[in-house]
Order: sequence, then structure tokens, then C-alpha cells
Amino acid sequence: MRPELLRREGRQAYERLRNYLVIAVQAGVAAGLSWFIANDVLQHSQALFAPAASIGTIAAAHGNRIRRAVELIAGVVVGVLTGQLIIEVIGTGPVQTGLIVAFAISSAAVIRGNGAVMVHAGSTAVLLGTLTAEQPHLAAARTVNGLIGVLVAVAVALLVLPANPVRVVHRAAGPTLDLFARNLTAVAQALKQRDLQQAENAWQRLVAAEEERNQTVEMVAAAAEIVKLSPWRRRQVTVMRRYEHASEHLQHAYSNSREVAHWIASTVRQREPFPPSLPASIEHLGQAVRLLHRDYLAGREPDLARARACQAVEDVDRACAEELEFCGRVLASRLRLAISDVLQATGVPKAEANHTVGLSSGAT
Repeated sequence: MRPELLRREGRQAYERLRNYLVIAVQAGVAAGLSWFIANDVLQHSQALFAPAASIGTIAAAHGNRIRRAVELIAGVVVGVLTGQLIIEVIGTGPVQTGLIVAFAISSAAVIRGNGAVMVHAGSTAVLLGTLTAEQPHLAAARTVNGLIGVLVAVAVALLVLPANPVRVVHRAAGPTLDLFARNLTAVAQALKQRDLQQAENAWQRLVAAEEERNQTVEMVAAAAEIVKLSPWRRRQVTVMRRYEHASEHLQHAYSNSREVAHWIASTVRQREPFPPSLPASIEHLGQAVRLLHRDYLAGREPDLARARACQAVEDVDRACAEELEFCGRVLASRLRLAISDVLQATGVPKAEANHTVGLSSGAT
């Protein structure tokens, strides 16, 4: 492996560790506490379900933990009710276990349970179908211990060891926005130099980074949940609202920029003429994304990012004043959408942002 590739992999591994270390610590503390309460304090049978439920609640999703907790308990309850009903009628065994699982998952679907509810319903039904003969009180133990695990997990995540939501967002958003801005610069250079391979490579990198972008969105959702539900983090609610607003619009900007990269490749492939102000606009858009992140890190109003986005608008206006062919016109249109998204991420109202970039008020 080349040294630069090894260093990049090492940096990415370190960033992942920084992002997820607090989750690992929370899961460890919650698992230990829930086991202690279920096994040592309450002396329940099947106490293992308590730490399993706490780990599932904390680690299954970084955001919407309350919803995940409700899903887990709902799945357990559905599995218990349907499993016990069938066991009372037809007993236990391999065939009965299959029927119990099928009925439990079907029941979860009927009540509009999602995949998580179905998984917990099915796994609970399996346990009931295979172990109830030896442990007749398993259903109640599973439900109570699951509830203990969920409650302990929520308490640890929101009261005992709540993460710093602003730090979570900064660490998660930094690499994603850096990748976003770097690839905007790369496609601008590809257009300027009419380098088709470079344009296609940058477009493919933007497509491949979808998973990383989704992880960042999850981390922002987790940080917002902490602010809303943890009394120790409530004072950061105003800052987090700004981040949530910016995150929503930057998602749209990312999608539109991916389309920009696609149409840049088409423009180069078709050998269409274009003015120098078109790649300049894309470069200024990338700089606006970088400045936006720096402004938020510094806790200041993103005036510099707005100014650079407005410079991108002026550039694309100059490009459109000249003769553009089909791919160039579509590229300019997508570029206006991306600039509007970045302006909205800085706090500019949608109607004003669309007016600034020359779009109709209803454009998205």
C-alpha cells in the first residue's frame, strides 16, 4: 500500500474512532448498569436481555434513540403476545417455531411496525418457541429485562454521559464538507482544462461519498436529539437549530453538486464551448462551502460564505450572458440550484436565495 494511501486510511480510521468513541463508552456503561440492575438488584431470570436491549438502543442508530427504544419494546411485546398465543394453542417445536415467527412478523407489519419492530418481534418469537418448554416464564422476563435495558440506555445517553452535541457535529461535518469542497474544486479544474477523466473521477467520488454523507446526517440528528432531551445540553439549542437548518440545505446542495459534476463531464465530452466564468463559479461555490464550515466552527455569522456564494452567482450570470449550448445551460441551471442551497444553509430565506441566484420562488 502506498504511503499516502496508508496515511489517508489512518486519518479516516482516527476520525471514525473520534466520532464513535462516545457511543462505545455509553454502550459499555449502559450494558454494565442494566446487567447489574436486572441480575444483581432485581435477580431476574434471563438478565442477559437487559444489556442486549441497552446496546441495541444506543448502537443501533445514532439519532432518534427514543424512537428506537419504542421500536424495540414494541417488537418484544408483539413477539411475546403472538408467540404465547400460538404456543398455548399448538405447543412448541420446529414447525411451531416457524409459525410463531411468521405470525409475529406479520402482526408487526399489520400494526405498521418497521424493520426494527419486525426484527425484535421475530427474535422474541424464536426464543419463545425454542425455550418456553424449559423456561415457562421467559416471556415476562424478556419483556421486563428489555424494558430495563432500554430505560438504562436512554438515561445513560441523555443524563449520565450525554455527548457534547456541538462537538459531535463539528467532528462529523468537517470531513464531509471538506470532501464536498475538494471535489467541487476538482470538477472546476476538470472543466477549465477539459479533462474528461478528472471530471468523471470527481463525479464518481461524489457518488461514492453518499454513505459518508448519510452518516453525517445521522450524527447531526443524534446531536439535535441530545439537545432536545438532555437537560445538561439544553443551552445549546439555538446553535443546534442553526446546524440542523444548514445540514438540511447542504444535503440538497450536495445532490445538486453531484448533478453539476455529471453535466461537467457531459460538457467536456461533447466539446461544447463555455466562458471562463463558468468554472470560476464552481470554484467560488466550493470556497463558500469551506468558509461556511469555518464560520460555524468559529461561532460567527457566515458572512464570508454568503459573499463567496454571491460571487459564484455573478460568475454564472456572466456565463449565461454568453452563448451556452445544451449541456452548458443545464450545468448552469444545476449550479444555480446548488448556490441557492448554500445560501439557504447560511441562513438566507428560501425566497431571497432563489431571487439572488435568478430562480423562481418555488424552485428547490
